Amino acid sequence: MVREIGGWRERGKGVFWGAALVLYICVAPSGLWGLTEDEKNTISVYKRAAPGVVNITSTVLERDFFFGIVPREGAGSGAIIDSRGYILTNNHVIKEARRIEVTLSDGSKWPGKLVGGDPENDLAVIKIEAPSGRLTPLPLGSSKDLQVGQKVMAIGNPFGLGETLTVGIISSLGRSIRSETGSLMEDLIQTDAAINPGNSGGPLLDSEGRIIGINTAIFSPSGGNIGIGFAIPVDTAKRIIPELIEKGYVAHPWLGVSLFPLTSGLAKAMDLPTSQGVLVVEVIRDGPADRAGVRGGTKMVQIGNALLPVGGDVILAVEGEPVKSSEDVIREIRKRRPGEQVRLKILRGKRTEEIVVTLGERPRGR
Repeated sequence: MVREIGGWRERGKGVFWGAALVLYICVAPSGLWGLTEDEKNTISVYKRAAPGVVNITSTVLERDFFFGIVPREGAGSGAIIDSRGYILTNNHVIKEARRIEVTLSDGSKWPGKLVGGDPENDLAVIKIEAPSGRLTPLPLGSSKDLQVGQKVMAIGNPFGLGETLTVGIISSLGRSIRSETGSLMEDLIQTDAAINPGNSGGPLLDSEGRIIGINTAIFSPSGGNIGIGFAIPVDTAKRIIPELIEKGYVAHPWLGVSLFPLTSGLAKAMDLPTSQGVLVVEVIRDGPADRAGVRGGTKMVQIGNALLPVGGDVILAVEGEPVKSSEDVIREIRKRRPGEQVRLKILRGKRTEEIVVTLGERPRGR
């Protein structure tokens, strides 16, 4: 027996599921087959933020095989940070550039002027003289309370492909890598959001569309993205942007010493009562440490295959924080500003002392 029930066909207690499926599809909520809330968020952030991301083309002069001067063009990304035309990017994007050109999201091109750069933190500020109505500044968030697993989005111009969006998570925090100048870059954000050549200088955004980092480097044996990218925390940028705009550079604290890690074998060879700390092998004349009375090496000795100045002080702690490597000393010094005082616990001969050093401003180019 087959009978009609509200448009369905029923045979006894069974329902023809084909008809039921058709009906279900017809009345199913549109959200089931539409966008998820996460997708809507991603699209919304992209639409709001993309106009604030620019393409930066820089031209530098190089020598070719025959020592002739030839121009070379590089490309990167940047983020508009206010309506006056200031743009935040990586220092390596515009390093040694003779000419800078900025392309806005509307396709218009503007000559860029370098305002200031900081190679140590790989950050730079450039400026364009575009009408404020053409500029979409991106809000600066905070990198203080970021969490591993938090959703992030990167917008940039990888391989010259403008306004490209990639999505991922924060994979780790507090990473340290070496910059192109060899200086230690600390507290970096690691992300699996795809970052490729050309993304450098572009923003890393949170789910509210705020800048939380500036994409700067990738780890890649092949030169392409393998899911390990690094971004400079926005709090670092917020700290130095005013100085870059005002002075054109960042004044870094300077101790004025050359250091060498103290190993157990080296400590034994030098008959030292400790194997922890760093050797002061050289003190820059009339530098901050020299004026405070810190002593460097006094004689050269051969240890293994190396000649090393010995006889100087051993730094055991900075401001009460024990040090095991030169990087530990650098890390503590970088937390301070030129003119601030820092306490060093040192080993001189067989006894320990405390020396207070007034930090200087590191000479440009060091």
